Amino acid sequence: MLDQLLRGTERVVTVGALKERLGKDRPLRVKLGVDPTAPAITLGWAVVLRKLRQFQEFGHTAVLIIGDFTAQVGDPSGKSETRRRLSVEEVDGYADRILDDFATILLPEPLEVRRNSEWLADLDMVKILELTSQVTVAQMLERGDFAQRYQNQAPISLMEFLYPLLQGMDSVAVEADVELGGSDQLWNLMMGRVLQERAGQEAQIPFTMPLLIGTDGVHKMSQSLGNYIAIDDEPDDMFGKVMSIPDEQIVPYFELCTDLSSSEVAELAAGLSAGTLHPANTKRRLARAIVDIYHDLGSGVAAERAFDQVFKEHRPPEVLPEFRLPAGDPVYLPAMLKSAGLVGSSSDARRLIDQGGVKLDGETVNDLELRRDVLQGATIQVGKRRFVKLLG
Repeated sequence: MLDQLLRGTERVVTVGALKERLGKDRPLRVKLGVDPTAPAITLGWAVVLRKLRQFQEFGHTAVLIIGDFTAQVGDPSGKSETRRRLSVEEVDGYADRILDDFATILLPEPLEVRRNSEWLADLDMVKILELTSQVTVAQMLERGDFAQRYQNQAPISLMEFLYPLLQGMDSVAVEADVELGGSDQLWNLMMGRVLQERAGQEAQIPFTMPLLIGTDGVHKMSQSLGNYIAIDDEPDDMFGKVMSIPDEQIVPYFELCTDLSSSEVAELAAGLSAGTLHPANTKRRLARAIVDIYHDLGSGVAAERAFDQVFKEHRPPEVLPEFRLPAGDPVYLPAMLKSAGLVGSSSDARRLIDQGGVKLDGETVNDLELRRDVLQGATIQVGKRRFVKLLG
């Protein structure tokens, strides 16, 4: 069990403590906190969620904290500047959007889902002062991102200092044995240990996973950067996005995003290094495996066929989503593309049209408005992978 749990991990504080805790005659309470600050669960989030599921499979209780309160504060981990505060309405909307997606990865039992507003929203000034008295400013500035910002004379709000304390209070509230997080969360997880010990609890074991690099090959996967793959992406889109990752990310993605064993991943790495495995073919195998995890078995093969049809044969996929044209003539394309889900905003659509990134039945579109009869029954394409059949 221990070897399987340690697969793909970045750091455990400590492995010996984890082994001892696993030896207890009771299920462990394994905590993961997720702040709903964006509308989708990405493969980056899934790395830690899949590890949480692994603990479930060994009989331990997954304690999933929906950080509806801490999301309004904003996690400063890895940030070089103060984050924009989200409203209650924004956070609740994101939370409602992603809750169903957790069931794609986690088992229904043993599972506890809690919102940290349960214990954080009603904190009074006395409790806040008591909380802040437990940590010094010098301790806070030992944290790498805070230290860097202080050195660069970049602003650090007192509210940001509160974030790791609030996350630590989550651990106290649910009496966590283990807390999972990305490698950028280690400092926050260690703060949970401090607060638990001061509350008379046994300190949790921080358990961190590597950060998944996004499709740009540079930054960690992030919805704000647009370099992400969502677990609810359509199979064709998911396959195409995986195929777009740089070759040097093939092995990390196999290790963090698939069920291949450590020995199989090592064999792939050796083959790629020696040149006996072709990166493009290996990436296809990766894309098929990831699509099959989040969609029906065999979806990966079907998505690969659709990918080849678009990129090798230069034809649209055989099965296309359909979109009924809005009322009015002529049709304003930027608004239509946004309504069809092909772009994030009308401004994105205008930019893509200016750049020649929008096609109608294979022909580049240069106008912002087109007659309705020209659009009816046509296939519109945005970028390389997004197609929609237009209905009258």
